[in-house]
Amino acid sequence: MSDTTTTGYQVLARKYRPATFADLIGQDAMVRTLRNAFQADRIAQAFMMTGIRGTGKTTTARIIAKGMNCTGADGAGGPTTDPCGQCDNCRGIMAGQHVDVIEMDGASQTKIDDIRANVLDSVYYAPASARYKIFIIDEVHMLSTSAFNALLKTLEEPPAHVKFIFATTEIRKVPVTVLSRCQRFDLRRIEPEVMIAHLRRIAGLERAEITDDALALITRAAEGSVRDAMSLLDQAISHGAGETTAEQVRAMLGLADRGRVMDLFDLVMRGDAAGALTELSAQYSDGADPMAVLRDLAEVTHWVSVIKITPDAAEDPTVSPDERARGQAAAAELPMRALTRMWQMLLKALEEVAISPNAMMAAEMAIIRLTHVADLPSPEDLVRKLQTMTPPPATPGGGAAPGGPGTGVSARGHGAAPAPRGGGVRASAGPALAMAQADPDALARFRRFDDVVALIRSHRDVKLLVEVEGCLRLAAYSPGRIEFAPTENAPRDLAARLAARLQSWTGARWAVSVVAEADAPTIAETRDAEKLEMERNALDHPLVAAVFAAFPKARITEIRTREALTQEAAIEALPEVEDEWDPFEDD
Repeated sequence: MSDTTTTGYQVLARKYRPATFADLIGQDAMVRTLRNAFQADRIAQAFMMTGIRGTGKTTTARIIAKGMNCTGADGAGGPTTDPCGQCDNCRGIMAGQHVDVIEMDGASQTKIDDIRANVLDSVYYAPASARYKIFIIDEVHMLSTSAFNALLKTLEEPPAHVKFIFATTEIRKVPVTVLSRCQRFDLRRIEPEVMIAHLRRIAGLERAEITDDALALITRAAEGSVRDAMSLLDQAISHGAGETTAEQVRAMLGLADRGRVMDLFDLVMRGDAAGALTELSAQYSDGADPMAVLRDLAEVTHWVSVIKITPDAAEDPTVSPDERARGQAAAAELPMRALTRMWQMLLKALEEVAISPNAMMAAEMAIIRLTHVADLPSPEDLVRKLQTMTPPPATPGGGAAPGGPGTGVSARGHGAAPAPRGGGVRASAGPALAMAQADPDALARFRRFDDVVALIRSHRDVKLLVEVEGCLRLAAYSPGRIEFAPTENAPRDLAARLAARLQSWTGARWAVSVVAEADAPTIAETRDAEKLEMERNALDHPLVAAVFAAFPKARITEIRTREALTQEAAIEALPEVEDEWDPFEDD
């Protein structure tokens, strides 16, 4: 068995793990704070390291532990941010074998018994050989509530020789009572420029040849995590034969060609469904995952949208100059409306592909939808187009030609004004928006509250009409303003719905308010009273009395006044345009 097999290969993430604060990359603010604290002898009793995976939380905890316990090469040194790495304490901590530095895994040791055995039972004993006894708890957010509670008192008032260092990726799950007792450091994602330079340095130390484009792909895939980037670099070096290229890294990661993703993006935004499907099929044949293609499309959409708002975002070191130029051109050409629509539809498409039994078919259907909506006009463009359209020729009665813009539910005759239900005249129900545009003073048409009721009737809003007639006692009225007292059975939102409907129908704002009292009867009460009065008067007529005398079981079903008959005759004399069924017409 060879020595290599005996010792085993050490992955790059462990081989090049930072040993001092100088080795940490991308965490300048934290390093500066810790250096100043050590120099001023203001070392906190507890530290909380938080950040995404692979940013160096546990590594930083070990560096702090080494700095606290380092005695220097001569054995006479004090706490420092530049541990020597040669004294017994530094070597023991680096090897993970120091008796006074206790590391716990919060994910596997979550119970109060674990905290009691590892921390509480030994916290008051002096360190065996180091300056401080240090407890490092990784993934501390996984501790149980009882374990946190048991730790609180000791954490707030620990012995002078004890320090706590916590690490977590889920800072929101850590109780506030624990956070308030710690000095918190947020480890940031590593910037692309810093990450690429770090990977290039490691590749040089490993005598591995890898192109800058390949390093850019690794950096983008790592999403700011140094550990992820080191693992991908390790894999890329093994994957490549000789110089590792971007194509090899892309194949290793299962990514689509970024340039081809931009081609697909352009085809989709142009509405070229056939071309987009062909390009998607070609990428699929070359090994690209349909989910990855749609995810890359979403990334491009987001990137172009950000460039449109912040042009400086195009200066991304992980993006090639050609892609940068194409992204800037797309941002200048495409409206933000189309980009946001593309983003929303891609999010939905990703969900569909994830649950579909055939990912490729789901991706193709998503591409078809995207291409078909890419060139749809916006609502603003539609309104602008309608406003610039030439009005249709008027009919002899003065209305718009049937089927043209502005045509609504026609009446039996032209020019008939809306009238109350008892009058027997049916109203024209053309759109109120067209009415408001034709007449700047739209409210002038509604001098009386009866005109408002007729408008509701003309739009056939049965529910609102019944409520207005039966639940509204009018207190005051003027065009655009209604005050009423509701009956006991009136719905609570009657005023709001009435105002909203009138505004949508007339194009003008209406103020509808509720008052405490009103003496006026409702429309239904007035109508019923009038009907009863007319029936009493009819029964007093000699002819009606003679009819009931001859037919005792007869009953009055309808009373039509002379005025109503005159109006009906006038309407019948007008040219017939369209006979609509009126649900409010009396039998």
